[in-house]
Amino acid sequence: MPDDRPDSIPPRQPAPTPGHRPGPPAAPQWPRQPPPGVVGPGRDGGPRSWRGRLSGSLLTGVTALLLLAFVGVVGGAVLVSMPSARGRPVVFPTFGPPSGAPSPTSAAPATTSAAPPRASGPFDGTPAAAFPQGQAGIVLPAAKRTGPFTEKQVAAALAKVRKVLVTARLDRQFMTGDDPEPLVRQFARDARAGLRKAFASDTFAAYATRVAPGARLTADQPRVQGRISYRATKDDDGIRILAVTTNFVWSYAFRTTSTVPGDALVVVHDTVVWSVPHPDDVESSSTGLWIEDANAYAANVDCAAYDKGLLDLGAHSFDGPDGPDLEAVFDPAATLDLPDTC
Repeated sequence: MPDDRPDSIPPRQPAPTPGHRPGPPAAPQWPRQPPPGVVGPGRDGGPRSWRGRLSGSLLTGVTALLLLAFVGVVGGAVLVSMPSARGRPVVFPTFGPPSGAPSPTSAAPATTSAAPPRASGPFDGTPAAAFPQGQAGIVLPAAKRTGPFTEKQVAAALAKVRKVLVTARLDRQFMTGDDPEPLVRQFARDARAGLRKAFASDTFAAYATRVAPGARLTADQPRVQGRISYRATKDDDGIRILAVTTNFVWSYAFRTTSTVPGDALVVVHDTVVWSVPHPDDVESSSTGLWIEDANAYAANVDCAAYDKGLLDLGAHSFDGPDGPDLEAVFDPAATLDLPDTC
């Protein structure tokens, strides 16, 4: 993948050494100053001037770094990261701090010539068989008054996030089409130009699914497992923000002639921090949903397609000799700190 795409951050990094925690690089000063070379709207310095501050946000200069640092799934696995905002914690797709690279087992598993059980359905024989189907897997937490945000405001923000997740990760027409507007229109007006720029490159893969041309999904709904949390916070300029963190594993079934469990599945695991500024602190054009930070990986994926941000089925199984623990691939609490094979 070329490194000279518009607004690109530095070229992809080599795979980290064992024990190194891969994470996003430094981000533009969001939502404070435009990055170099980006001219944003003027700032009036008043209490409702977030539009100017957000001109340098992750969604205006949004370009994810394809770090070759994920999971050893034969057939490919890649991490996609969007930079985190200055002064905010780096977010990994886990609700606990990443525990570091798994320690090697004391003894190699015994080899066996027994064939794996045949899968009659695409999810059979994998943890995703027990996951809810489609939207049923996106369960919102109870909305409660949080900091300056009323219960009603929290409920509205959670509903926005859920609607975006459904479009970005589950809507088949969106995933197989080439029009980003059904998703883009769900964000704050000032965020939309950056989102359109992301969809013109490959960086949207950290928070949205697009299927590669020629790839064939089955009629099965994706299986979904994860959780959502939220908290009230402030940026460095004192803008009050409701930050909603989503952490989900999305399992997509593709057509294949293989009956080996997992062979038909591409698994995407993402963590996204969605920000909703308090309406009293920003201009009306900046009210609504923003993306503050996003990280994602895809397993059993075609590497060439994913270099373009697109999903297609990899050539091999999760059962490869260099593959990871199958349970970890489908676990929303799994660490990101695993090697890459693409």
